[in-house]
Amino acid sequence: MSGTGEAEAELSENGPSEKGLSENGQPRSGQSKTLHHGLQVLELLVDHPRGLTLTEIAEGIGVHRTVAHRLVRTLEAHHLCRRDRFKRISLGAGLVRLAEPVEQDLRTLARPVLEELSDAGGASAHLVVRENGEQVRMLMIVEPRQARMHVSFRSGQLDPIGRGSAGLAMLAAEAPVAGEREEIARARTRGYAVSTGEIAPGITGISAVVPAGRDAAATSIGLSLFEAPDADRLGELVVGAARRLGTLLR
Repeated sequence: MSGTGEAEAELSENGPSEKGLSENGQPRSGQSKTLHHGLQVLELLVDHPRGLTLTEIAEGIGVHRTVAHRLVRTLEAHHLCRRDRFKRISLGAGLVRLAEPVEQDLRTLARPVLEELSDAGGASAHLVVRENGEQVRMLMIVEPRQARMHVSFRSGQLDPIGRGSAGLAMLAAEAPVAGEREEIARARTRGYAVSTGEIAPGITGISAVVPAGRDAAATSIGLSLFEAPDADRLGELVVGAARRLGTLLR
């Protein structure tokens, strides 16, 4: 969905409980505190595309303004952030060069499959990868070319693996465990997972795991839409797309 839908679809943000951080969001023993703060600056700027002042950055990551100044100067030297004429700081073009190789082959192969799925389902198609044991990451989303309205997500956003159709589909590809959600068992039976309102209010997701050898549970493909009156038909489309991508990845 364009406009307000994009904001709604981005409700799920990664917080201080991410893997590798302590309960208060600080790096664990043996990790670099300076690097941690530098990465915090970049993560903060991702959420503020129009830029922030140095004071806002310092307050945003909880450090003294002098520390924030040194962090920003270092990031500027590597072209990872920049200042405009109003001294507002935003992300720099150097990030593009760093990000380009990440999952590039997967995105390249997946794009035509996602475009075909999006057009067939009349909805936004998404590609999600498993980030770690607790989270999944939205790697790519392709919006339908003909639909009057559509769901829009931000590429790169993290969501809990146990919430939303993409993560549920990945869990369903694993062996059953005691106490797992009923939706996971149901997805294991029919070959795709369905969830509603778990990532964004009013949004339904339908996802299937991409069968790609040993890493079969690491990637899923699916649709995000406002209503799914014929979930079985859409599920078949998603499963078919997942199989096609799996064949390309072998």
